[in-house]
Amino acid sequence: RLRRAIGENQLRVYYQPQIDIPSGRIVGAEALVRWQDPERGLVPPIRFIPLAEETGLISAIGEWVLHETCRQGKVWFDAGLPPLTLAVNLSAHQLHHGDIVASVMQALHETGFPAEWLELELTESALMQRETEAVTILKHLRSLGLRLAMDDFGTGYSSLAYLKRFPLDVLKIDKSFVDDLPQQQDAMEIAATIIAMGHTLGFEVLAEGVETREQLTFLQVKGCDKYQGYL
Repeated sequence: RLRRAIGENQLRVYYQPQIDIPSGRIVGAEALVRWQDPERGLVPPIRFIPLAEETGLISAIGEWVLHETCRQGKVWFDAGLPPLTLAVNLSAHQLHHGDIVASVMQALHETGFPAEWLELELTESALMQRETEAVTILKHLRSLGLRLAMDDFGTGYSSLAYLKRFPLDVLKIDKSFVDDLPQQQDAMEIAATIIAMGHTLGFEVLAEGVETREQLTFLQVKGCDKYQGYL
């Protein structure tokens, strides 16, 4: 069914705004894939992304999301709207089992979306697989003029030695740490440490999964740059 869904254009991209904390302005959005099944309605990614990764279909889905996001970004751009950085997730499969640099170049070329407004998000675990190869690929991607973000930071290896090797622009604090702000002391300490460390290393820091005013206030006080979430 999932294979058919890709061929029959049943996938959709939803965009979650990313907010600049000091100004409160929307400055970007993360592209999130959903499956609009004609029989079962909207299928959440937790139901089909693990299956897609297991079967290798994640590469076809990832390429489609990348192209669709660039296409939509160019539509907004041409409509005269303020430019937004659009963030697209890359899977480990895309990074290591295909020519991701060629795919990105093709999407940018075919849609006319400016590279400087595209951000690619990768998880720690994806980057740690064949790490030397990953560094080379990221440098190629960065040379196109786009931005690179490490997603779900703090949940994987969190190696500072690796962090300095990867040519990244953004660290994203995982939702699991944001959920317990500002009630739990350890969550506050971890979030504050990631923000401080990220800034020391020259990265922007974005918090994921912000849902309450109290969470946002804590992040604001600690100097976090951006946030996204249901708030």
